[in-house]
Amino acid sequence: MAASAAGAILAVAFAVVSCMKASANLAVPPGAVCIDPPTYNVLGANYTEWRNLSTVGFNPNNTAPPFIQVFDPSFLEITGPSATIRLIASNPGFAFAHEAPIYVPDLNAVFFTSNDGGALGYSGWYNNSVVSMINMTEVDLALSSTTGDVDIHVQTLNLPDTVQMVNGGTGPYKGDLLLITSGRALLPSSIVRVNPNPPYNATVLLDNFLGRQFNSLNDIKILPGTDIMFFTDPTYGWLNGFRPEPMLPSQVYRFDPSTGQVRVVADQFVHPNGIAFTQDGKTAFIADTGASGGFLGTNQTLPATIYQFDVDPRTQSFMNRRVFAYADSGVPDGVQLDTMGNVYAGCGEGTHVWNAEGMLIGKFYLNSTTAQMIFTKSGLVILDEEAVYLANIQAQGLNLATP
Repeated sequence: MAASAAGAILAVAFAVVSCMKASANLAVPPGAVCIDPPTYNVLGANYTEWRNLSTVGFNPNNTAPPFIQVFDPSFLEITGPSATIRLIASNPGFAFAHEAPIYVPDLNAVFFTSNDGGALGYSGWYNNSVVSMINMTEVDLALSSTTGDVDIHVQTLNLPDTVQMVNGGTGPYKGDLLLITSGRALLPSSIVRVNPNPPYNATVLLDNFLGRQFNSLNDIKILPGTDIMFFTDPTYGWLNGFRPEPMLPSQVYRFDPSTGQVRVVADQFVHPNGIAFTQDGKTAFIADTGASGGFLGTNQTLPATIYQFDVDPRTQSFMNRRVFAYADSGVPDGVQLDTMGNVYAGCGEGTHVWNAEGMLIGKFYLNSTTAQMIFTKSGLVILDEEAVYLANIQAQGLNLATP
């Protein structure tokens, strides 16, 4: 039998065997593809679709994206029986939907930022990031009148000049947005509090570590039940040519705005990136995107890993570091959790989902890099650079910001 024919038969087996197992207890959403791990544990020398690059997604049955990919039947408890993935906004040629997703329930709106860069950066050809907003009420109304995709108007925010090169965000924080800026040339990285309503007045809360500029701040979360901020600081500003050479290690920081105290809570990363906490605040997750090296290129032997930590109940330092999960495609960027303890991360082919034990149970497969996602009343909003998708799943996300 030809290798390609064998691969096709194997692909069908992936879908049929696992879907039969899954559907015995839970309904499989329309268009979802179920993959049974034992059927691909041994592929042999004649298998012709080996992935030599992490940028190539694992799609053994060559299903056209977007689709839901099920690795374990428990993923169906997340999706529900009628989940779909639909395009809700797009802007081909402009990566308007990159990172910093913040859902504000009172406005039923999602805020996010474009891929960053800027004319004041050292490379000279970057543009400043653009922060935008999409109204989910408009999305719901448009989707209710069609079974296909929609293209909702995306509103651009006219933010003050102090808000440059936004890359991360969380909230609402006391009704406002918390945005992380990467810095631009000698303009320091910062944490900025921004009103989500016009005129979008902004207040810089922190832009240094005891007189030393941060490297290039990336992502931020609030420790549940507190006002205390935790944020990551890799060196991507330098690696992408718009920040000076790093002067600090790549670390995770804690900032208490009530006292002004800022300190390091974890180190020994290549590029600490996404951050998240469990609902009780006892466990932290940090994504290390070390495999993605900016102008240094991709090094697949470096981390594409989510690490798990215990949060010290007294000092709130991160302890007992261990591997939670390794992403098979791309690098795990932004991290979110649902109320069942499942962990979501934006990876090289879409959004990957692991259960609380670190087992990969499913993917929202787009076949392109999705750095971030956020839960809303309408479902999971996935940022896909030049597009935004909505997965109308039944799982509910944690609200990790203080009211």
